[in-house]
Amino acid sequence: MEFSAKQIASFIGGKVEGDENATVNSFAKIEEGKKGAISFLSNPKYQHYIYDTESSIVLIDNNLKLDKPVTTTLIRVDNAYECVAKLLQLYESYKPKKKGVDPLACISQTAKVGNDVYIGAFACIGDGAVIGDGTQIYPHAVIGDNVEIGNNCTLYPNTTIYQGCKLGNNVTIHAGTVIGADGFGFAPNTEGYDKIPQIGIVTIEDNVEIGANTCVDRSTMGSTIIRKGVKLDNLIQVAHNVEIGENTVMSAQVGIAGSTKIGSWCMFGGQVGIAGHSNIGDKTFLGAQSGVPGNIKGNQTLIGTPPMEPKAYFKSQAIFRKLPELYKEIHELKKEIEELKNK
Repeated sequence: MEFSAKQIASFIGGKVEGDENATVNSFAKIEEGKKGAISFLSNPKYQHYIYDTESSIVLIDNNLKLDKPVTTTLIRVDNAYECVAKLLQLYESYKPKKKGVDPLACISQTAKVGNDVYIGAFACIGDGAVIGDGTQIYPHAVIGDNVEIGNNCTLYPNTTIYQGCKLGNNVTIHAGTVIGADGFGFAPNTEGYDKIPQIGIVTIEDNVEIGANTCVDRSTMGSTIIRKGVKLDNLIQVAHNVEIGENTVMSAQVGIAGSTKIGSWCMFGGQVGIAGHSNIGDKTFLGAQSGVPGNIKGNQTLIGTPPMEPKAYFKSQAIFRKLPELYKEIHELKKEIEELKNK
């Protein structure tokens, strides 16, 4: 399907500079531009590519000043990155959705399956499960007994939803992710450890997306809760009884220990670790590899272990690199002081 620069500008509220009749039918990175493709430029590091790109249309920010003329058609917008996301969503919406149940799928007679659902080969739907309209369940996915899945969800191959868990509408779960495995609960005794049964569930609200090979554990009692709009990357561990607030996002390899409460609109970089029973306030931004031992008030940007303001953190790191020299100087000063005392 082709779209003209004029049509695209109208859809995203942009202004055309160049040929408004230029058409595109694909996307490309600006450094790999080709005729018939649309690209975008939001990072100044890539600005030099715009002068030679072969892409037919490029989205750029309104405030971007170019050093010389370009041959491509430009569409100026307030936020090029945000606008290309909208266009990609539009492009994705035109792809036909799979429908129908593969004869090799295993579906319990007591399960309820909605309209226009796709269930792939060797997917398994347990007793009493409910699958909403328009949901797509890819091959080898396992939906446990009494699981509830809302409308227009997508579960990619080899996802596993344990018994009793609940998913809202428009939830996407990528391959290999496990929702509702037992929380890590063991009580020490004289001979080892007694397992504490994990009798709760996981509740995932609307418009959540969870990356590949992420684990969200069921609660000991009650529910582990992922609020609406949350986006989790690949390889994240969410422990039992955790609650993640609305529209919070986390990068890969984040680990959240049990019973931690995380506020809304937080952003965690890769490999952030949160200790158990912590409370993290709304709009907390944690840099990569931050280690959080306890509570944090909201509306802060922090980094490090324990977390501190970025300016203080980088100053501390500069001092840390000089510690061997400082130690040597202190040792020599102590020797001098002792010699002076002896005199």
